[in-house]
Amino acid sequence: MLATLREVLAPAEAQGRGVGAFNVIQLEHAEALVAAAERTGLPVVLQVSENAVRYHGSLAPVAAATRVLAEAAAVPVVLHLDHAVSEPLVDEALALGFTSVMFDGSTLDDVANHERTRAVVERCHAAGVSVEAELGEIGGKDGVHAPGVRTDPAEAAHFVADTGVDALAVAVGSSHAMTERTAALDLVLVTRIRAQVAVPLVLHGSSGVPDADLVAAVRAGMTKVNIATHLNKVFTEAVRGWLEEHPGGVDTRGYLGAGRSALEDEAARLLELLALR
Repeated sequence: MLATLREVLAPAEAQGRGVGAFNVIQLEHAEALVAAAERTGLPVVLQVSENAVRYHGSLAPVAAATRVLAEAAAVPVVLHLDHAVSEPLVDEALALGFTSVMFDGSTLDDVANHERTRAVVERCHAAGVSVEAELGEIGGKDGVHAPGVRTDPAEAAHFVADTGVDALAVAVGSSHAMTERTAALDLVLVTRIRAQVAVPLVLHGSSGVPDADLVAAVRAGMTKVNIATHLNKVFTEAVRGWLEEHPGGVDTRGYLGAGRSALEDEAARLLELLALR
């Protein structure tokens, strides 16, 4: 069933649980993630990034397929536009039935980030859609974000009060697109931000964070946990393994099915880990 980000995060935050937010690139990703959520009985956030839109050439096809799966799911599923810097893309997502949008104004100056985020929030809330935003730059990914940045708790509280966002991504030591799980989180900072910010916190770049630190981050106050690269690595390794075992195989259902199955298993494990089960 389709749900907004606010509907999923509010009860999780109240209960001290984390919610997994995983990226959809191919249809197999969406199928695996919904299956994992149904297997565990836990909600999930299906994220379509602006990079994925660029890969496919448009938002509508991948969005339509993902929404069909979300609507048919037996558990709450959020259809989320991730890291959108284009406001026209945000408007397109609203028209396509997305229930959540992450507007990324982190590369703008502070005044512009506040103004543009506030405008996006007004449009999205009028459509019943939740909004996540980012204050300050989170490390990694193509050199776009400077590593080592940390979110100031007071600035975060002011940003949330000024813009009206429903969730806030904060910089606490993680970094986008890591393939090794070696990131060290500033858990003291997570606790300080949690004490001052009135909306659920979001951890980006979680692929580089070890299991034990993900659990610690949830206990310190993180609610939404974004994991993409790690799951892509799992998918790719399964595809590679299938092709090595079947050197003459040409049916794409064979290797994509192997990737989908491996992704479902790991996503289910992560959903339960983040829910502190």
